[in-house]
Parts: sequence; C-alpha cells; structure tokens
Amino acid sequence: MKRMLKIGAVVVAALAVLAAGTLGLGVYLGERKAQRVVQLDVPGLPALEQPATAATVERGRYLYLSRGCTECHGVDGAGREFVNDGKGLVLRAPNITPGPRSSVAAYRPEDWVRTIRHGVKPDGRPAMIMPSEDYNRLTDADLAAMVAYLRQMPPAEGRPAVISLPLPVKALYGFHVLKDAAQKIDHRLPPPQPVAEGRSVEHGAYVAQMCIGCHGASLAGGKIPGAPPDWPPAANLTAVAGGGMSAYASVERFAEMMRSGKRPDGTPVSPVMPFLALKELNDTDVGALHLYLRSLPGVN
Repeated sequence: MKRMLKIGAVVVAALAVLAAGTLGLGVYLGERKAQRVVQLDVPGLPALEQPATAATVERGRYLYLSRGCTECHGVDGAGREFVNDGKGLVLRAPNITPGPRSSVAAYRPEDWVRTIRHGVKPDGRPAMIMPSEDYNRLTDADLAAMVAYLRQMPPAEGRPAVISLPLPVKALYGFHVLKDAAQKIDHRLPPPQPVAEGRSVEHGAYVAQMCIGCHGASLAGGKIPGAPPDWPPAANLTAVAGGGMSAYASVERFAEMMRSGKRPDGTPVSPVMPFLALKELNDTDVGALHLYLRSLPGVN
C-alpha cells in the first residue's frame, strides 16, 4: 500500500513539474511572439496627404462612433480600461487623440494603415489587442475618413495602454491557441472596392465586418477568443434553429434591439455586446446588416 502511495506521489509530482514546464515554455513563447516583427510593405493613403473636407470628417466621426472604436478608446479617444477581471487580466486602450502623450502623435499615413488595417504597430510589432480583423476590409475612403476624424479630435489626457495577461493566457497566446489580429489577417488582400450604401445584402456584408472579432469570420459565434472566462459565448448569427437572429424576422425588432440592448421580450442581451457603438448605426446600416444576417446559411 505504501509503495502504491509513493508511486502515486511521484506521478503527481512529475505531472506538476511537466505542467509548470509547459506553462513556463508557453509564457516564454508568448513574450517572444508579442515582440516579433511582422514584415509588411504598407503604402500610405494619398487621401491622408491632403486636407480633409468637412464631409470626410463627418463620415469619419460616424464610423468612429458606430464601428466599435469607442468601446475601447472612449468617445473622447483618450482610452479606457475595458477589461479588468480582478484576477490579473487588465486591458486598457491608449490615447489616440492628437497631442504629445498620444500613442499616435508621430504617426505617418502608412502607420495609420498598418495599425488599423493590419494590426501592426509602426515598429513592426503586433498591436496585440487592436481588433484589426474588424477593420481590415474598410475601404480606402472609409479608412481615410476615420483617420481624418481622429486627427482633428481635441487633445485629451490619457494614460498609456495596459496589457496585463495572466500566465495561463500568455501561455495560450504563446502556443497559438489565442491569436492576435496580425495572425488572423490575410495581409496580401488588396483594399476592397466600395459598395453602394443602401439596404442591400452587399452593403450589409460590409457593415458586418465589425462583428467578426467576436462572432468569428463565419459569424457562427462561440467562445470569444481571449475573453475573460466569465464572458458568455457570442451568439450564432447564421440561420440555425435558436440562433441569435431567430427572433428578428422584422427589421424593426432588430433595430430596437440594436438601439436598446434588449430582446423583444425585454430581457437584456449579453452585456459584452458593444451597444455603445451599435446604437449609433444609422437606419441604412441597420437595415442592410439585418438583410445580410438573415441571408446567411446555417453554420454550426
């Protein structure tokens, strides 16, 4: 009996050592991965070399408010702490307004493109938390408009970005279970061609790009990569029984949910949904998004 207990103790100790070693290796690989240089040949945008028109700035304002930027950077662009689980996971976005303490103070036109569209900082390192997969398919005109708006925002006091990850999360990142945006994006794709704005499936597909960071490229939902453990999974937005769109046959119900954050029965939708941004979507974008989501085939 004693012999069996000793063998069991040795096995447990060996497993503990193996687990610690695996964790340590993952953390090491994660730190290396975060410091890697992503090689990109990114041209600037000619539109960013010219003075912006009032219409361009207004379009940029609409995109900034409605495409999820405020959820992390705040309405004023000063940056905010948007995740703090009390267990070591703390995420704070940087100040992106003009000014000497801003993270974008020295940005050149190509740096804006590299960061927003590709998830890569000017020095080539990955912008780990920036959800550039949501913005990679912005047209050149919309990308330029968003930058034009950011450039003219009033300078705000803000603190530097904070990315504090618990050791297990660092290890998952190191083993590529969790990926940054620079890993998810096909950097070879050319910028998309503009689609006429209107209540169409094509325009809805363009608007829906803002959803893929949480709901996935197929919009089938599931566990949100890198999210705190207590966050609920993202809903399946495709045509599956009981999916997230099953209660929204009419655009009116869908629009009300987007503006209120509540389902037709009055219960709140997931609190991690970016309703600060979604409520800003105009009627054209909401209608197009509804058409597109309702057109998706079921994906389990």
